[in-house]
Amino acid sequence: MSVSVSIHQMTTEDVGRLSLFAMGHVTEEHYFIDSWEEQQEERRVVLVAELDGSIAGYVHYNRRPQYQPFRSLRIPEIQDLYVDHKFRRMGIGRALIAACEELARADGMQEIGIGVGVGSNFGNAQKLYVGLGFVPDGAGAVFERAPISVGEVRPVDDRLCLMMFKSL
Repeated sequence: MSVSVSIHQMTTEDVGRLSLFAMGHVTEEHYFIDSWEEQQEERRVVLVAELDGSIAGYVHYNRRPQYQPFRSLRIPEIQDLYVDHKFRRMGIGRALIAACEELARADGMQEIGIGVGVGSNFGNAQKLYVGLGFVPDGAGAVFERAPISVGEVRPVDDRLCLMMFKSL
């Protein structure tokens, strides 16, 4: 089911609203304040999805990702895509990704990247990204955006990811 969602760039008014919205999902106290500052520096753009006046989700378009292969190749990264449980399966995640892709095209980029957790709790996101044309970058799993070696033990949480990219 797809709905008509409104997507806009985060405003100063959204900072507090997003902090309340993401309570429980975001653990860093100043996460959206820091994101606002990076947006002002044009390092990132935070996009907010609203449905009937309520925040339904958000995503970050990061022009300077931490993941070194993306940074070296000047590939912007979609980060922290989050849609509230009550708004899932309505096309909001797809719309947020499409908005990031438009930003990348406007920046003159040929590719865009995304990371996804490897745990089963990220299964729907994994299927969504593949369905939208993202493919693994070939580097294997990364932990906190750094490659891990064979035999290295890491927790399976949201820091253990598979990095993917898509040609635009």
